[in-house]
Amino acid sequence: MVMSPRVDNRRDRGEKHRNHEGPRARADGCRRLMMRFTLIPAILAFGLAACLPSPKSERNAPRLEKLPTEIFKTSTPRAVSPNPQPTSLPVFDVGWPPPFTYGNPPTPPTPIPPPSAPLAIDPAIINIALLGSDRRPSWTGFNTDVIIILSVYPALGEVALLSIPRDLYVYLPGYSMQRINTAFSIGERVNYPGGGPALFADTVRYNFGIPIHHYAKVEMDGFSRIVDTIGGVDVNVTCSYRDWRLRGPALDPQVEQNWQLYTVPTGIRRMDGDLALWYARSRKLSSDFDRGRRQQEVLRALYREILSLELIPRIPQLYGDLKDAFTTDLSLSDLLSLAPLAARIDTADVRSRFIGRDEVTSWRIPGSGAQVLVPKPERIAALVADTFDFDALDDLVPELALTVEIVNSSAQPQWGALAAERLEYAGFATHVGSNSPSPGTRTHLIDYGLAQDGSAEAILQSFDLPASRLTRESDANSPFAFRLVVGDDYDPCFDPTRDQLG
Repeated sequence: MVMSPRVDNRRDRGEKHRNHEGPRARADGCRRLMMRFTLIPAILAFGLAACLPSPKSERNAPRLEKLPTEIFKTSTPRAVSPNPQPTSLPVFDVGWPPPFTYGNPPTPPTPIPPPSAPLAIDPAIINIALLGSDRRPSWTGFNTDVIIILSVYPALGEVALLSIPRDLYVYLPGYSMQRINTAFSIGERVNYPGGGPALFADTVRYNFGIPIHHYAKVEMDGFSRIVDTIGGVDVNVTCSYRDWRLRGPALDPQVEQNWQLYTVPTGIRRMDGDLALWYARSRKLSSDFDRGRRQQEVLRALYREILSLELIPRIPQLYGDLKDAFTTDLSLSDLLSLAPLAARIDTADVRSRFIGRDEVTSWRIPGSGAQVLVPKPERIAALVADTFDFDALDDLVPELALTVEIVNSSAQPQWGALAAERLEYAGFATHVGSNSPSPGTRTHLIDYGLAQDGSAEAILQSFDLPASRLTRESDANSPFAFRLVVGDDYDPCFDPTRDQLG
């Protein structure tokens, strides 16, 4: 997937500016706002529940890349250097505790990377860490195996999601190099000032320069019940998924005969709580990268479902289900302060980013043999900068029609919606028209000349289409900037972590 240039992709804000609406429209808008105002806690908790990790994590991992032998001599966990210095330590400012304050040095010694420069972002941006814990009732310890940074920019009505793989090998301030999914639990165990939330936030700030303002952590319970309460969710399954699944949620997972291979076909799939939970958690036959993609599919589905339903009569029941499902430092007033934003956001305003295969190198720690993901600092820094590149010009530009119209000419009635999902991942607003099957049609793009240079090429690259599939038809009166015609050759499966930066 290729990110469309932000400066060339100012989206149509027609649905967001209601200054000229009549009294009836304003009243309807107020009712919608009040519904969403009441549902902000539910939206947050539903999103968290989708992050629940798999109870039986598979051990498949990305292909190990061959690294220079020096890395194994020194246990260097960062970018490979021809002359690594295993005993060197970064210069710490007064804000960081010295290494090993809360733990012992590892054996063999592992050098610690310097802290990342603080990310220069608008102070109005709110960053919330959504954490999925693998804690079970009988366990004393836990890991946050799912990590998504939710960034909200209220001024522009935009949201970004950044998925971080659990095995990313990073420095825990005051401790040592560890997987990032251990930061929260280690912070609790070693009595780090502020506990687990503080050590996790400091870990993210140290390694990525991202400030974390709030956190919310969900345990293993409650998600299926929540989804069933709202009647299920429609998930846009862009890639057919096959994995091991319990034959029934009440069966003993320790009994091998209780498992079966289960396939979710490509398309728009209605999922009850048990299926949605399995789809968001499972990774026995895939990877943590693929699981991150499916989790964001479920997050988007939950958001669409919540905004499409009249849930006010169910709020007491929903709140009862949610209040014990997660822990957070967000107060009710914090949540309610975000309510006006809910009235202005649709899924086209939610940008998805992933620390994926292009941003890491798979590596085994000498001695323990544990497999981790070594960050590629420059790649991750570029991805983080892009994640927070909320285009300040978006709402300052007249309401130009920069939406992509999708015409489904394939024999598959749901391909248009799945094509829209791909475009929304790339940051484009979409309008899905009616199905117009036309056998033999090949996928192609029509550019009406309303967008600046670069957007058409970004769409082509997102769909792996050659330049020959682009037709330019100048039309100043077109309500859309582009028309994407989906043909029988369209493959809806895509990897959103690939080529995120072009």
